[in-house]
Amino acid sequence: MSDTHTDVPIESHSYEECRALADILMHIGDKWTVMVVGVLSQGAMRYNQIFKLVDGVSQRMLTLTLKSLERDGLVTRTMYPTIPPRVDYALTERGKTLVVPLRTLWTWAQANRTAIELTRLEFDQCHHGEKSSQTPAKVL
Repeated sequence: MSDTHTDVPIESHSYEECRALADILMHIGDKWTVMVVGVLSQGAMRYNQIFKLVDGVSQRMLTLTLKSLERDGLVTRTMYPTIPPRVDYALTERGKTLVVPLRTLWTWAQANRTAIELTRLEFDQCHHGEKSSQTPAKVL
């Protein structure tokens, strides 16, 4: 065992439960989801406001992200019968509960960014040219 190895107690979870939780975590940990939730934590906004505040997102990706968040019950989409039509997006109560853990992760990432970047650099320098001990899985 290496000095970075840590034993973690194994809890009994079903395969289905693990897959379901992994799916949710993968979705809420997605870059665009994190950024959209962060922007909407400031309050309800129109699509163009969100688009301007989420740096680098394409219109297609923003649309897909908002639909996915709405499907998960994290965002509401309210359409007003005006000309032109007005659509507001806002976090639901469930969506608002995601803000605190995301801010905690953001704070942790900020505090550890420099150290992680240095550690990656050291690791890459030590392992440069070294072949991976793991072989890729065969695709059937």
